[in-house]
Amino acid sequence: MTTAMTDPHPIKVFVQLSHGQDAAEWERNQRSGALIGINDPSPYGYRRAEREGCEVRFSRAGREGLLGKGLRGALRLALGFDLVHALRNRAEIFRADIVWTHTEAQFLAVAMLLSLARRSSRPKLLGQSVWLMDEWRRLSPLHRPLYRWLLRRVDVLTFHSPENRRRAQAVFGRPDAELVPFGIPNETVLPPLRAPVRPVKVLSVGNDRHRDWATLLAALGSQNDIELTIVSRAIDPRLTRPHANVRVVAPAHNDELLRLYATNALMVVPLKENLHASGITVLQEAALCGLALVATRTGGLDANFDEAEATYVPVGDAAALRTAVRELAADPARRDARAAAAQRRMTSGALGCEAYISRHVALSRRALARR
Repeated sequence: MTTAMTDPHPIKVFVQLSHGQDAAEWERNQRSGALIGINDPSPYGYRRAEREGCEVRFSRAGREGLLGKGLRGALRLALGFDLVHALRNRAEIFRADIVWTHTEAQFLAVAMLLSLARRSSRPKLLGQSVWLMDEWRRLSPLHRPLYRWLLRRVDVLTFHSPENRRRAQAVFGRPDAELVPFGIPNETVLPPLRAPVRPVKVLSVGNDRHRDWATLLAALGSQNDIELTIVSRAIDPRLTRPHANVRVVAPAHNDELLRLYATNALMVVPLKENLHASGITVLQEAALCGLALVATRTGGLDANFDEAEATYVPVGDAAALRTAVRELAADPARRDARAAAAQRRMTSGALGCEAYISRHVALSRRALARR
């Protein structure tokens, strides 16, 4: 494999992250355990591109006073993206061959910077979209035409979900929109729990706004033979008070989360309808840790794990969710077979951080070859 050390002309990649994501702080938090979840030492694993002939740099927030913070926030509120943060990183942006962004909030800002700058040459822009298509119909009549105009500056438009991609192809007339499945580090795996567990220990993790806690609690709340642990800082605690079998935790150290993964048999990801593969990070973490997967069929999750690797239920169907959990709990052999199948999928090379970054590099090479 080509590396940045041996390639005399590495691709200069600049990763524009959100204002609150500093690469050095991310690494410190990941190594100390303060960053919760299965994460790479670099933000989303982007530094792994250096193994494939890239030179990778990350955006920096820098210091700002109250006035600067207020102006940046006001402009972000008006535009829907952080233009000031992009402006502060403009030197590195224009030094790059290609800019990678993690969400539309970053690529819209970089696209505006590139549009406003009067330069004969500019970097290519790989714009990854997560929430834009879910929010499109709710955008104001001012934002929609602005975003359409800025999207013309995006050389490579990518999505984690086939549903998101199809919607973008229809709305923006972008048949070139690319599917890039998200992936987490998959180098470490844990075996599934082999023995029957009573009460049935079910885990549900997430802070995403599309988590459907009401349906989860309608399905599993107040079930004496089920012990449900919810890991979330976003759930309204009033929802769980009537249910003695439910507890809500918010780990302060990553070891606490990993212990929960190691001591539960099932992962349930309850979701409201969405397009952006909400819950995919949690499903991947759970698969690596040997849990059987139950999720709402929405957002294109089934493009990542098929019917042999995860159990899917309809949106908002508490009865189907309860049945799925009970059937897996009653058949440990089937539960463990599904958990093992999901784990094989995670380690097959089709999913995971390496595949995610390699796809970015391949798309970047193709875009740069079109110059």
